Amino acid sequence: MASFFGPAPPTIPYGTRPELRRPSQPSLDASISNLTRKNAVYYPNYRVYREGESPASLNYNCISHVFYAFAAVSPDGFVSLSDVWADAQMPVDGATGCLGSFMRLKEQHEYLKLILSIGGGAASQNFAAVAASAASRDNFGRSARGLVEASGFDGIDIDWEHPSNPQQGRDFLSLLAAVRLHLPDDRYLLSAALPAGQWALQNIDLCKAQDYLDLINLMAYDFTGSWSANAGHHAQLFPGQDGEPSGAAAVEYVVSQGFPAHKILLGIPVYGRSFLGASAPGHSYTGHGGEEGTFEYKNLPRQGTEEIVNTRVVAAFCTGGDGGFVTYDNPETVKMKANFCRERGLGGLFYWTGTADVPPGPRSLISAGFKALHGS
Repeated sequence: MASFFGPAPPTIPYGTRPELRRPSQPSLDASISNLTRKNAVYYPNYRVYREGESPASLNYNCISHVFYAFAAVSPDGFVSLSDVWADAQMPVDGATGCLGSFMRLKEQHEYLKLILSIGGGAASQNFAAVAASAASRDNFGRSARGLVEASGFDGIDIDWEHPSNPQQGRDFLSLLAAVRLHLPDDRYLLSAALPAGQWALQNIDLCKAQDYLDLINLMAYDFTGSWSANAGHHAQLFPGQDGEPSGAAAVEYVVSQGFPAHKILLGIPVYGRSFLGASAPGHSYTGHGGEEGTFEYKNLPRQGTEEIVNTRVVAAFCTGGDGGFVTYDNPETVKMKANFCRERGLGGLFYWTGTADVPPGPRSLISAGFKALHGS
């Protein structure tokens, strides 16, 4: 499906990458009218319960797509809203529910696409069984179509994390095919959020997946965390050592399997991962700071620390304070990742989550990505 934003801009050289330097802070001067690549955000419905994080709080001068997360899927395949109060009943931004707010925002911003994301890391347990049955696959497609039409969405995003063996990979394609019967590609967008690692992607025939998918949202983060033996960058674009996971390696694998580069969005985490007792990648650690080992980007760098960018691997970090070694993205790394997208011909960037960013300005990740994607 052709991008409604028009042709992609010419690619630019990625340039040299000196090892370490302090980040610059780009300012936002690009216009939404120049939009040629996608700059998308996930908006989880539970964020509406936090003060100042309603749908209207996002900067739509820099956003092309919103993935509204998450709808639920039952064991027999029926898709439904996961929080009816937040989604469709509570007062939000002068409207009724988050969906009412987003419909108003779509009226104000005609370019904005709203996509219903189904599943998520904490609610994907039914996907394997649903995808394995023709009847439940049809239930899924039919009920998704009903919800899309009733709520004004422009399509759906399947966030099954993730097909874990080749049979589930084949069932995943069958599910996509069933969805397309109900959500034809001339009217609706269909995307899938997938881990940025061959260990997961190899279960799916990605070449065949392009027949159904408009986008793969490549989750190029969480490469390290509480499960890791040592501290490490959790969203690096390039590996620090041979064999380390990276966003670039995942992109190269997906493209090598025949999936079009222009249908790939590279994921940006709007949070950092903490390793207490560590000061660099590869160090041992004693625990994790923050909430479940993470700090939202709006709270980074931590007080009393210095922010550093490793431009060889493309990762920001700070050390000390209450977080130890905290690995994350900042405006400079996002700009470099956006330039990588331009060089490789990718479709753009997406951010998990939009409301964890800072307000518009030189520290905003969403603003920095938008500006860099569009050549300014």
